[in-house]
Amino acid sequence: MDGRDWRKFLVPYEQAVEELKVKFKTMRSELKIREGYSPIEFVTGRVKKVSSILEKAKRLQVPADKIEQGIEDIAGIRIMSQFVEDIQRLAELIRQRKDLKVVYEKDYITNTKESGYRSFHIIIEYPVQTALGLKPVLAEIQIRTLAMNFWATIEHSLNYKFNEELPPKVRERLKKAAEAAYLLDEEMSSIRDEVVEAQQLFDEKSTIVATILNAIQELYFYNRVKEAEHFQLAFNQLADSDNVRALKELSGRIQKVLNEALKEHYDLE
Repeated sequence: MDGRDWRKFLVPYEQAVEELKVKFKTMRSELKIREGYSPIEFVTGRVKKVSSILEKAKRLQVPADKIEQGIEDIAGIRIMSQFVEDIQRLAELIRQRKDLKVVYEKDYITNTKESGYRSFHIIIEYPVQTALGLKPVLAEIQIRTLAMNFWATIEHSLNYKFNEELPPKVRERLKKAAEAAYLLDEEMSSIRDEVVEAQQLFDEKSTIVATILNAIQELYFYNRVKEAEHFQLAFNQLADSDNVRALKELSGRIQKVLNEALKEHYDLE
């Protein structure tokens, strides 16, 4: 290990990971509000351990004073999508961002690795505002489906166990598992519209239910007990159904009574 202060060295990378995680989680929420669906299922991030950085530098023959330029994934963001089609949509959204610069891309979905590995990698340059000023750092964004991620996680664990020297039988079974994961992604893509519609319906129902329950609680607060009890009974009869239209109508009736209660309350003050 060289004599650098690794704790200080990694600070900008840690900051980059935290900021990027927040930004992509915010993108997910915004897209769900604007479009009713987001290509982002969830986001994780990590900074490479010092031992992993040094091991990779040795393997790639990167000199100690060139690690910042030669090791591109010290900061890593992983974004999971439900469907293969979501990956290109998300990649395009990343290309359009003004708060980072795309350096290059590696498409291991179109060009699958020999091992069966599939993922879409984007190397970016991200400006971090540190206490000492602006510092651009390299980071890797990996975009993959849940099925791809499951396979890649297993492969990583096995490579670690066998010190990157997988036995031929294990390697062959992994390749078959990769094909199975690919077929799963294809099958999920074939029913994508139905899955998205079902998820949107569930989200819409969840929002309406929360609105109804909050409004009923407010009626109790304003001493409209009879109305609150009546609406609670009506809600209980609908709660286990998927009749979103009826729930909307109920919510509208409750809101009308609640508005009357609010007006009465403020008129008395």
